[in-house]
Amino acid sequence: MAPKYHPTPLSGGDRKALNKELTKARGVTLMLARQSDELRAKGEALIRDADRLSCESWNERMWVDDEPIAPSPTVDQALNGGFPWLEIECSRCRARRDVSLAELRRVDTTCIHDLASRLRCERCAKSGKRPLATLLQLAHGRRHATEDP
Repeated sequence: MAPKYHPTPLSGGDRKALNKELTKARGVTLMLARQSDELRAKGEALIRDADRLSCESWNERMWVDDEPIAPSPTVDQALNGGFPWLEIECSRCRARRDVSLAELRRVDTTCIHDLASRLRCERCAKSGKRPLATLLQLAHGRRHATEDP
């Protein structure tokens, strides 16, 4: 967008007044932009805290009820809240492993409880079985080492 054109007045007093108003307007613009950036940063921090609390709440409900609870946070909310790992357990062999939410192929608005039907045990898959995985909790970091033969 092209800068706004202000025709320069012919008289000296009017030129000075125009320059004074333009300088004041530029100062106000910078001040408003700075305030906007500060509020945006505060808002993003509040959203991050809200996402973290949502994930912690879901973990507690999972621990109490021992089943995937709907509604659950979305994958984006979990990642934004600092919970990039999902702990799962095979319903057949009871092996536990961690799944990186960032590496899953999914839509960002997918709820965590909807992932249960997509996750399978890798160890049982090698023996020809495809049991569903049980969701345990969201985690800040990896808890279980991968078992590669």
